[in-house]
Parts: sequence; C-alpha cells; structure tokens
Amino acid sequence: MSSFPARLARLYGGLALYGLGIGLQVESGLGNDPWDVFHQGVAVRIGVSIGTVIIGVGALVMLLWIPLKQRPGIGTISNVVFLGLFADGAIYLLPTPAQLAFQSVYLALGVVAIALATVLYIGAGMGPGPRDGIMTGLVRLGLSVRLGRFLIEITVLAAGWLLGGTVGVGTLVFALAIGPLTQLFTRWFPLTPAPRAGRT
Repeated sequence: MSSFPARLARLYGGLALYGLGIGLQVESGLGNDPWDVFHQGVAVRIGVSIGTVIIGVGALVMLLWIPLKQRPGIGTISNVVFLGLFADGAIYLLPTPAQLAFQSVYLALGVVAIALATVLYIGAGMGPGPRDGIMTGLVRLGLSVRLGRFLIEITVLAAGWLLGGTVGVGTLVFALAIGPLTQLFTRWFPLTPAPRAGRT
C-alpha cells in the first residue's frame, strides 16, 4: 500500500492536472465535456468564473449524497475545494488560440490530461469526486454504471447547452476518447496498489 504522503501527492497532482485539462478544453473553444458544458453555461448566465461554478456545483451535488447514502472522503472534499481553483488558474494563464491547428492541440492535450488525471485521482483511493459519487450511488440503487453515467451526463449536457455552454466536436472527441485513454493509463498507474513482494 502506498504511503499517505504519496497518495496525497497523487490526489492533488491529479486534481491539478484535471484543472489544466479543463482549462485546455475550454480555451480550445471546440466543445467541452458534458459537466463543463453545464459549468460554463451556468457561469455565462450568472457572470462568474467557470471555476466558481465548479466549486458551487460540487458542493450542491454533495447534498444529493445524503439520500444516496454516500460518504465523502478527503478526495471528495479536495475535489470540491481545489478543482475549480485549478481550472480557473489554467484558464487565466493559458493563451486563447486563434487558429484551428492550435485549438485542436489544446483539445487533444486537454482530453489526455483529464484521462491521466482521472487515473491519478481515483487511484489515490481517498474518495470519489462529488459528481462521480452520484453515479456510484445510482449504481447502488440498481442502475448499471453505463446507464447511470449516461443519464447524468446527457442531463447536464442538455442543460448546459440550453444555458449557453459550448458543445462541439470537442464534446464528441471527449466522449469517444476518454474511456480508452483512461484504460490505457491504468497500465502505468494502476487504480489499486500492487501487493508487496512476499505477500498474497
């Protein structure tokens, strides 16, 4: 089992990388992932940063954990507090590309960063993110993982699009690529620690 400091490093490194991935995809202007379509749509409507909405939505979503009987961990609370800050920092620091070639590079790097960040963050084993907790809670109620995720993401995608969030080719690229990329990164960063030598 990894040491607690190593798990914390993996957790916060994953959150920082996830924030960078959000920033890259948003700045590409080619379309966000479903949750960030929603976050951006809300941000546009109320006049605040996307990161502020990410934090606020994360906190509100955790209230849904109560009827679903989910328990937060350090990773859950850290996700609520820091992911929006990292995303806002990335959006502030990254120059906005004007040419399609650079927009495409931003999109590709953003999706790869989010896939790797997901593996790092989940692999820390310190609790699911608030949005992931809804899915696992629905699974406990009897829905399949695929159906639970589909229902959640199609709902936030539609709501975000209606609110003015950016939907485009990047949204489709994310949907098609995030699963295979996440699976690929688990080869180098296992989601469960490898057993120590001499132990079963």
